[in-house]
Amino acid sequence: MSTVAELTIEPSLRSRLQQGHPWVYRNHLIGGERLRSGQWVRARCGGLTVYGLYDERSPIGLRIYSRNGMPDQSWFRERVWEAWELRAPLRADGQTTAYRWIYGEGDNLPGLVVDRYGDYAVIQTYADSVQTVIPAMTSALRAIDPNLRGVIQRPRQTDDKDEGEPVLLWGEWPPRDLVVQEHGLFFQVDILYGQKTGLFLDQRDNRRTLEGWVAGARVLNCFAYIGGFSLYALRGHAAEVVSCDIGRGLAEATATNLALNRLPAERHRFITEDCFAVLDRFARQNQTFDVVILDPPSFARTRTGQHAAMRAYVRLNTLGLRCVTPGGLLVSASCTAQIGPEQFRSLLGEAAAQAHRRLQIIHEAGHPLDHPVPAGFLEGRYLKYIIARVQTLV
Repeated sequence: MSTVAELTIEPSLRSRLQQGHPWVYRNHLIGGERLRSGQWVRARCGGLTVYGLYDERSPIGLRIYSRNGMPDQSWFRERVWEAWELRAPLRADGQTTAYRWIYGEGDNLPGLVVDRYGDYAVIQTYADSVQTVIPAMTSALRAIDPNLRGVIQRPRQTDDKDEGEPVLLWGEWPPRDLVVQEHGLFFQVDILYGQKTGLFLDQRDNRRTLEGWVAGARVLNCFAYIGGFSLYALRGHAAEVVSCDIGRGLAEATATNLALNRLPAERHRFITEDCFAVLDRFARQNQTFDVVILDPPSFARTRTGQHAAMRAYVRLNTLGLRCVTPGGLLVSASCTAQIGPEQFRSLLGEAAAQAHRRLQIIHEAGHPLDHPVPAGFLEGRYLKYIIARVQTLV
């Protein structure tokens, strides 16, 4: 490890840090003027001492890794092992081979995630400073899982665009047509250039939940990506599934996944178009579905975009509600961290009012097992997922 610098944290943050919050914003740090990103820091807050990585560019000036001493290779291996053990239930039945192995702050490794697809691990960081721990993480991943065939680092994403190219850290490159399992369904994923790291792993259990609600239903799946919710709906004996996404090549990728699972392609069609435009057209044409799924990308990356995101969610869900047959289901999700669960429920209520509908929330969920959230870091709970019955006003 590099030389440890000294910092002081404003004493007012002590209670929050004692509860386990892993971030300190730069405006709460004293003495970091000459530090560089990625430098290890020993920081004191009153009588509390913490160790973390300094970042000179991010608003988050310090990401805290430990309160008991400087992390070394053994420390990283212990954290990776703890995360591996937590995910043991996902591996138990052999029907899920894609999951989040490391969920950053949730696994005491702030600023990075590691996703496991088959025998490959994909690392992605959220700050320049975290690059410091990549060698230690790569070594720890290899030590804990001897079946790994390759460790890849995906570049950081800005506005859903990668900043650079994937890097092979160890082992062999994965095939571009890698196939993984999720609750027994097969998905061909591109872990080098696909969105996120290939699949939206956080919705895995929510997709399976929906499967039990769609028998005989006509389903509209908006922001379908490579057909995740659509495949589960077809396996759940939906009568018809319409997938919609504007992304290039997603219709072909979904067709591939349908074929991999021998699902009835004649009961599925893909619309490559903007989902807002499709919903608006269906609403004006009075075309309705028994189940409408809305799982959009994040509408805000920072707190300054919160109000615009709230307006977008209200508009999207208002359109979606107008496309649901009375008595049908609206399945709505949000991965915007700046909008909390209570706010999201309130937004759905506003959308229902604008659509002249009544909503009954009958199921609500968040993250699966592989996205643990520390009790002292509720910012880590970004995913909201609601199934609601749609009724006409009485």
